[in-house]
Amino acid sequence: QVQLVESGGGLVQAGESLRLSCAASGGSFSNYATAWFRQAPGKEREFVAGISRYGGTTTYATSMKGRSTISRDNAKNTVYLRMNSLKAEDTAVYYCAAASRLLTSPERYDSWGQGTQVTVSS
Repeated sequence: QVQLVESGGGLVQAGESLRLSCAASGGSFSNYATAWFRQAPGKEREFVAGISRYGGTTTYATSMKGRSTISRDNAKNTVYLRMNSLKAEDTAVYYCAAASRLLTSPERYDSWGQGTQVTVSS
């Protein structure tokens, strides 16, 4: 399994932007589709965005479509999530995950990072 480490979270004001990074190690990164999930207190973990192994396919949750961009650089073993026009309801711990296929269900992902906190103040 690949190991994942997220970074880039923090406290921002509503309307601002943030870019999260997820660095992978311990495996061939291009063998994995990767996705971002988030979990707010008291809520289930939910899919945010995902990208296929070589970046040819991306998919977004409805709540993030048009406000976020997922990308990857396989040469750097890193996947990114750029989020714009952030809202208070985007506040959550954001997790990076890897799987053999691009899927939206968290149960289908084997490798997870430790998460990075994103807090949006209104």
